[in-house]
Amino acid sequence: MIIAPSLLAADYGNFAKDTIRAGKSGAEWLHLDIMDGHFVPNISFGPHVVKTLRPLTKMFFDVHLMCSKPKVLLEPFAKAGADMITIHVELGDAVTPLIWEIKKLGKKVGLCINPPTDVGLVKPYLDKIDHLLVMTVNPGFGGQGFIYETLPKIQQANVWRCERSLRYTIGVDGGVNLKTVAECARAGADVFVSGSALFAAHSLKQAVTKMRKIVQDNDPGLADLKF
Repeated sequence: MIIAPSLLAADYGNFAKDTIRAGKSGAEWLHLDIMDGHFVPNISFGPHVVKTLRPLTKMFFDVHLMCSKPKVLLEPFAKAGADMITIHVELGDAVTPLIWEIKKLGKKVGLCINPPTDVGLVKPYLDKIDHLLVMTVNPGFGGQGFIYETLPKIQQANVWRCERSLRYTIGVDGGVNLKTVAECARAGADVFVSGSALFAAHSLKQAVTKMRKIVQDNDPGLADLKF
């Protein structure tokens, strides 16, 4: 399994400190939400912040572009230190060229799907991506409640992965805490993006350890997942 603290839930005045804290927690990825105020009704941060944080940790940087025109951002984030760049299936005809642009930059490719979107839209891209991210809240703001109706999407993505012997990971993002993470693991997720439940904990390391144990208890096979 992979646990990915989401920087969106960190202290904006202490990004550097919280990045170092995440790096010492035992989590594998740092999830970085990039919002443009158009694709979602909020604005977060840009490539310069990522570039500043990159030397502070060896964690895998999972950059999630919630942006209406991600093409202009791919190279800046790649140069800033992203290890994977995730785009949204809701971008329609732009998805295929964006996937190839990310591959040309030498980065892993993630594809994200929002709660209201038909899961069938991701199917044509599954053999071209490294990671499928299922939003379990409506994107744009942290601290929202988990949408349980998204669980069948995780299950379907896992069925397709098994049927086609594909190797993409399945991530969940939004409202993932010590309760909902168990249900996500049982549905077939293996990457768990969690913001408030981790960064609000007194000990981020203990919170990561506890979340990992809950996932392992619900799907022991995830313990050996490699990316």
